[in-house]
Amino acid sequence: MRKLTYYIACSIDGFIGDPEGDASAMYAFVDEEFLGFLVAEYPETISTPGRRQMNIDDLPNKRFDTIVQGRGSYDIALKEGITSPYAHLREYVASRTLGESPDPNVEIIADDLVGRVRALKAEDGELGIYLCGGAELAGALVDEIDELVIKTYPIVQGSGMPMFGSGFAITQFALESVRSFGNGVLVRTYSRKR
Repeated sequence: MRKLTYYIACSIDGFIGDPEGDASAMYAFVDEEFLGFLVAEYPETISTPGRRQMNIDDLPNKRFDTIVQGRGSYDIALKEGITSPYAHLREYVASRTLGESPDPNVEIIADDLVGRVRALKAEDGELGIYLCGGAELAGALVDEIDELVIKTYPIVQGSGMPMFGSGFAITQFALESVRSFGNGVLVRTYSRKR
């Protein structure tokens, strides 16, 4: 069974962006040390245009071969004219409103999101599935998430888009590791308690 990993950036108070979902306040913390970690440990989570700009397009996928993202996350790329932002992965976009995919490499999941993600998890393979956000998507898939990788940036937002857009329910995870960086960023990894 392949793992579904919610790999997400957030503020100290648990917001992944401002009320509209803009996470640009966190970009300032992607310094040389932290970027080196991301490239070494999670190279496939860097978008294809970002990989090309950094001259790392040939790095093999280390942890994931598939990405599932929400319409809001995908729209960020579409607004830049990028229809396949993670061309080095199998790309799925959860959207009831997008209709036809603008790119042959991107499959739209319009119905039965949980069923489709369960089918992806049941596939044979060494690499897992990268859940890219946003809050509504993570809330809809909370019962399917096997691992959390939370990049916590040293800022407090006070309000904004939460990590999970779902109703109240307690779901337990076990802390696996914590890595700290000189810029104040923490990367915490949790596995789901089943």
